Amino acid sequence: MVGIATRLAAVRSRIEDAAARAGCTPARLVAVSKGHPLAAIEEAFACGQRDFGENYVQEWREKAVGLHQPGVVWHFLGRLQTNKAREVVGEVSLIHGVDRQGLIDALARRTQGVQEVLLQVNLVGEASKGGCSPDEVAPLLDAICSAPTLRCRGLMLIPPDREDPEDNRPLFRALRSLLMRERERLVGVDPEAAASLQELSMGMSDDFEVAAEEGATLVRVGSAIFGPRGS
Repeated sequence: MVGIATRLAAVRSRIEDAAARAGCTPARLVAVSKGHPLAAIEEAFACGQRDFGENYVQEWREKAVGLHQPGVVWHFLGRLQTNKAREVVGEVSLIHGVDRQGLIDALARRTQGVQEVLLQVNLVGEASKGGCSPDEVAPLLDAICSAPTLRCRGLMLIPPDREDPEDNRPLFRALRSLLMRERERLVGVDPEAAASLQELSMGMSDDFEVAAEEGATLVRVGSAIFGPRGS
């Protein structure tokens, strides 16, 4: 059977190849470890992987306590409930799924230092997925920028599940255009906030190569590294 080390090396190679085709810097790989045991994370860590993403607060906490390795970088990827905000602020490097005013307020109240976040955008209005509408991006970015304890690093997208990864290419391009537009808008208002908008978190196991070609700086890959959950 193909192990984690082999799959991880293959994913890294595919990211590098995609970046070479596009003439851009390779995206940073976030290994999505939800549903996989601690031993799988330890194996990936031994292969040099440092960024890991979890979707559920309790599962993340148990793994964070169990993984006694310096240099681990945790990303929280799931839709965070406001009453759980206090459990992750200051404990994870990046919260990917900020998408509403109530969560922004909860994070801002509970952060002692500065918590970096991404604003999640729902470009196609899928009710099953979180994310703000494109029209809400500017006011929510302004709300994050006005909170001294939060720093928005960019935008995040969970694309629809499609058989052909190419079908998501227009969405990846649209998110990149939206980031560039918001950066330009903020330059004259808050240059520091504009300079912070550098990250595009988009692309998963089925379409990360297309996302990387379209400017993703972070790709979130689970099954292509760890195999199906429960395996």
